Amino acid sequence: MGGALTRRLVGAGARVTVLDDLFTGQAESIPTGAELIVGSVTDRQLVDELVAANSLVFHLAARNIIASTANPHDDFETNIGGTLNILLAAKKARVDRIVYTSSASVYGNPRSIPINEDDQLVLLSPYAVSKLGGENYCTAFYESYGLPTACVRYSNVYGPGQRPDNPYCGVVSKFLADVHAGRPVSIHGDGEQTRDYTFVDDAVEATLLAAIHPRAEGEVFNVGTGIETSVSTLAREIGVALGKPVDVRHIDRRDIDNIRRRVVNIEKARRMLRWTPQVTLDRGLAATAAWFVDSSFAEAVREAAHP
Repeated sequence: MGGALTRRLVGAGARVTVLDDLFTGQAESIPTGAELIVGSVTDRQLVDELVAANSLVFHLAARNIIASTANPHDDFETNIGGTLNILLAAKKARVDRIVYTSSASVYGNPRSIPINEDDQLVLLSPYAVSKLGGENYCTAFYESYGLPTACVRYSNVYGPGQRPDNPYCGVVSKFLADVHAGRPVSIHGDGEQTRDYTFVDDAVEATLLAAIHPRAEGEVFNVGTGIETSVSTLAREIGVALGKPVDVRHIDRRDIDNIRRRVVNIEKARRMLRWTPQVTLDRGLAATAAWFVDSSFAEAVREAAHP
């Protein structure tokens, strides 16, 4: 997601500085024209220096749900402590706006579908706790200090650039790699659990609108499609995108993110930001599959499966 957002900003002529500790990212995903600083949001002095030199901040830095569950202390220092560092620096520098990227994980197992921004939050993982903590800090700095903030809650973002050789990648990349290599796709449980899969370009557009739209200040927005898709359906659609058969094997339920149904209501973003997702799941998967097949590591995936 960060690479796609950076490419969009550079393409628009913006001067972009990227702070990344490369825990899950790759330096090569940073496009020409952007400056990469290898470091962490936990480094307060570094954050102060970089924020002071920029007028707009997109805060995507986080330990994801797998890493957070494995190491809650690191999750706290990065996702909450890092966010506080950024907000303090932004308050001092008087930036134009901070966009904080949160997650639909804060909803847990919802009581009703689709999920609204003001529905009850059920925090089922350290990751969900820390992402909501970041949101709450943004709201507090907006109310207490007048710092312009906006929050977007992403729902299962996928697309080109999400590498399957990253152990923390999403399900779309994992399924693409398995189907391409002729391996069985492993589905936790019965496969009827659902998610709202959002193409990366649509997520980028919503994020940019949250950065510039006057009505976004102090608000939280769902970023999804409003369409519920089962994991089994996703696997079949990936087979269609690759033009390959899909062999499914069912394994035990996951230890984390065991949510039965998730699909978000995006009416608030439609109404206030005039944002509407443009890419359907079949088109998004086709674009992602084409990128994957053309990538340098696709053949390595196949050779590893069939030495």
